[in-house]
Amino acid sequence: MLAQGVLQVHSAPPALCPHVEWAVAGVLGVPVDLPWTSQPASPGWLRTELTWEGRPGSAGAITSALAGWNRLRFEVTEDATPGCDGVRHSYTPTLGLFTAVTGGNGDILVPEGRLRTLLAMSATDADLRRELDRALGRAWDEELDAFRCGADGAPVRWLHATG
Repeated sequence: MLAQGVLQVHSAPPALCPHVEWAVAGVLGVPVDLPWTSQPASPGWLRTELTWEGRPGSAGAITSALAGWNRLRFEVTEDATPGCDGVRHSYTPTLGLFTAVTGGNGDILVPEGRLRTLLAMSATDADLRRELDRALGRAWDEELDAFRCGADGAPVRWLHATG
């Protein structure tokens, strides 16, 4: 069974672009030639988007391959498959990595046990709000929103893994 998802590199310095392609190709097992376009939110930097198919867990593998380069801003999603939840990984140089389980519509799902822990550990409403924001990745969304807007009208490429 194949999983599918989307890689969005929101900003990358031009020198890293070929390395991103090689890293993704190494995970998916097929050549990757991404359509890089300028990123208006960061002049001189580039952005790209790739819709991919591969083995379940490929989003995590792509994230691991890219997170070592601390100058990238990116997100990798993987849709749910039978027996596997969906997932979203978001990375920024200032915040590092955020990972969350996602539902069929892309919403972040916070497990019951984590919610109970947040309630038990939060002394005030402000504490609870801060922890819920963290569980939902609010800081990553706020940082990435300006870069996501650069995707309007950008080309998207489908890539299917062979094995």
